[in-house]
Amino acid sequence: MLSVKLKVTMLDWIYIIIIGAFFGFFISLFLYFLNVDLRNFETIYFSTLSAVCISLCACLFISLSNEFLLPNVDEKYWYIISFLFSFLSGFIGFILSYYLFYFSEYNIINFIKPYWLYIAIIIGFLAFLVGMILHQFISMKNKNESISNDILESKIKALENELNPHFLFNALNSISELIYVDQKKAEKATLDLSKFLRNAITRDSLIELESEIKMVETYLKIENIRFDDHIKLKTNISEQFEKIQIPKFSIQLLVENAIKHGFNSKELNIDIITTNNNIIVSNDGISSESVIFGTGLSNLKKRLELLKIGNLTYKNENAKMQFTIELKGKN
Repeated sequence: MLSVKLKVTMLDWIYIIIIGAFFGFFISLFLYFLNVDLRNFETIYFSTLSAVCISLCACLFISLSNEFLLPNVDEKYWYIISFLFSFLSGFIGFILSYYLFYFSEYNIINFIKPYWLYIAIIIGFLAFLVGMILHQFISMKNKNESISNDILESKIKALENELNPHFLFNALNSISELIYVDQKKAEKATLDLSKFLRNAITRDSLIELESEIKMVETYLKIENIRFDDHIKLKTNISEQFEKIQIPKFSIQLLVENAIKHGFNSKELNIDIITTNNNIIVSNDGISSESVIFGTGLSNLKKRLELLKIGNLTYKNENAKMQFTIELKGKN
């Protein structure tokens, strides 16, 4: 008995079928000790299989109801229809298992033969009651998942909102200076900034690496106004990495960090490469053996952890400062 608004996963149904099998097994134990003629493996086998049949019928009927029937009827009738399908799951499931063994010589079949219809009706009502319990269980489960997702999304959005305010101020100052020097260049820079901000305000916390690289390229065009084109970018992105999902601003933040801490008034070369399950951003500017994770890097590290994408590490290799996003697995 599940509302169409509830998400019932395949794993939920597997659990229900397993629980049903155990329920049937314990019922068989009751019958086993109730009557000496039922003390055999056949009683356990029939009872357990009956419970599995009922669970499978519930899976079939309720899934069909949620997918095809409930979305096409008025919401006020959902519960009535769902209750009916729960009853039918138990009623038809028992009858199905009963007739599967009808021509067998099992003592349990002979025992219930005079009462099979009454038993089917009782089991139908029991399935109805179990359906109510399952409805509450899955409803609470979905609500808890929804609350957890809302909290997680709020944390991620809060972290994203910490990003790029100083970049925006710097970019606007650079453009304002360009207006008096090169109006065409100032106009192009304004368009680049508009393009960057349009991509930045997307609600998605995860974007494709290919899109992130394009944002980085736009970002560097704007930054190079201040740095007189002294920031050079080289990328070597494997084709299989282009569609991989990563946190928004992750590469841009590492590039921004390279400029902020690596630029030494000379040409700064920044390389972005992919290898194995890693995305590596390195630069040949000022390097350090020890890096303190400030707001930006701590922000990225937290987002990688919250989104369960991977981890952020760094090292100084061959006089190059290298930051690596270690992915848990390519999407």
